Amino acid sequence: MASDEPLSKVPNDDKTQSDVAASSQEVLQTEDTRDFVTWDGPDDPENPKNWSYAYKWWVTGIVCILSLDVTFASAAPTSALGFIARDLHVSAETANLVTTVFLLGYVAGPPLWGPGSELLGRKQISLFAIGAYAIFNVGQARAQNIGTLLVTRFFAGVFGCAPLTNVGGIVADMWDPVGGGHALGVFVASVFIGPVLGPIIGGYIATSHLGWRWVFWVLLISGGACTVFGFVFLPETYAPTLLARKARRLRKLDPVANKNIFAKGENKKWTLRELLCSTIIRPFTMIIFEPILLLVTLYMSLVYGIIYGLFEAYPLIFIEKRGLTIPQTGLVFIGIGIGAVLAVAVNWYFLRPYPRLLREWRGFPPPENRLPPSMIAGPVLVIGTLWLGWTGNYASIPWYVPAMGSILVGMSIILVFISCLSYVVDAYLMYAASAFAANTMIRSGVAAAFPLFTTQMFKGMRINWAATLIAGFSLLLAAVPFIFYKYGPRIRSGSSFAPCMDLKIAKELAAEREKEREEV
Repeated sequence: MASDEPLSKVPNDDKTQSDVAASSQEVLQTEDTRDFVTWDGPDDPENPKNWSYAYKWWVTGIVCILSLDVTFASAAPTSALGFIARDLHVSAETANLVTTVFLLGYVAGPPLWGPGSELLGRKQISLFAIGAYAIFNVGQARAQNIGTLLVTRFFAGVFGCAPLTNVGGIVADMWDPVGGGHALGVFVASVFIGPVLGPIIGGYIATSHLGWRWVFWVLLISGGACTVFGFVFLPETYAPTLLARKARRLRKLDPVANKNIFAKGENKKWTLRELLCSTIIRPFTMIIFEPILLLVTLYMSLVYGIIYGLFEAYPLIFIEKRGLTIPQTGLVFIGIGIGAVLAVAVNWYFLRPYPRLLREWRGFPPPENRLPPSMIAGPVLVIGTLWLGWTGNYASIPWYVPAMGSILVGMSIILVFISCLSYVVDAYLMYAASAFAANTMIRSGVAAAFPLFTTQMFKGMRINWAATLIAGFSLLLAAVPFIFYKYGPRIRSGSSFAPCMDLKIAKELAAEREKEREEV
């Protein structure tokens, strides 16, 4: 609830400004005739970081549902591509574009939704986008030609990626590093459970009397339901937006006494150049000049592409070689879902030391502590890919043997995502949404390309050798978390976007130890 207690004021002094996001500021500054409003002390209930544990999980659950819905949409039509090709009189290769253009929308959308949420707030941007995504499913369901289907599918991807882009910022708005690690783990699992459910549900719908068009009608219904659900239950979490609301409320409460109370940045008149820099340019700037973000994104792009490559490889392994039906093949994706559950459990195990680290590092432990799960997951991904490819290549091997390999693939992919996304959030803090936008753009672009060549690659090279090629690239990039675990602090120290709170605290701790030695 809002607090109507009088606000204290302090002189404007740059030394009182926090080095981190506005959400961590607890002082009130005066600049000219304006009083900058902040939280009413460290326990202000309006501050999302002070929300109850249960309510934080409620909000996390909502954004996970929104993310699951749009990732489900990315994969749901894959089991219907044959029917789409037949009814719209196009080749199988052209029908594969249904997946590709949706993921290309994931490339185009993040520069708008990620930084845009830092200007207008998380809720407003996310719900507008997912509502538009739901509407574009109407065009896909009623498409009479492939052009209409692909255009509406692309725009559905542009708007549908907003929840994925903004979750990192929402988690950082509410959670401390311990809770944030758990929350990101559940979020990543939901992101990959969506593509797992897509081929299963889409396969049963497409092969039923309803036909492939009802795949998109179901997406419309689920997207619309998520929009309404989010509008009713999803709160705003972005501190500057909440503070701006608080300032407006105080001015309305007493227009005379509070006429000079504003939130920092409120009523700022943005020039076109500033707006472009804050929304579209910043993610590109970060991906170019931040080596940590670049290499982490490349690694995540590969493992993300593997998921969408499997959509093309599974029909070869389980339908052509083993005679399973389309719905049965969709059920094989449950192996990846099992791997996702195992990955969340493993991630929780690695988070056990975090309460101690928080105390030792005064709330800002080194982000590199997030990397050990991905250091383990990298070699496991190589093993799982080889297992799936070499056992899947031979029809004499029962179907459940390569399916078991998919459990390792799913577990390792989700662990890489949980670990790397947590690392990005901890490393960039207030710029997490922009970092997520850049990450989502690149990995979605890579994933969009995979359906265009994986079928030809698995047929031309044979399943076993194609899997070996993918495993080789996975092994090469598996070194990334090891490199950053050792050299990450040095690289971050030269960053323009990483606040490096742990490095500052390390200097403070070293100075205190030195002082203690001198006193002794």
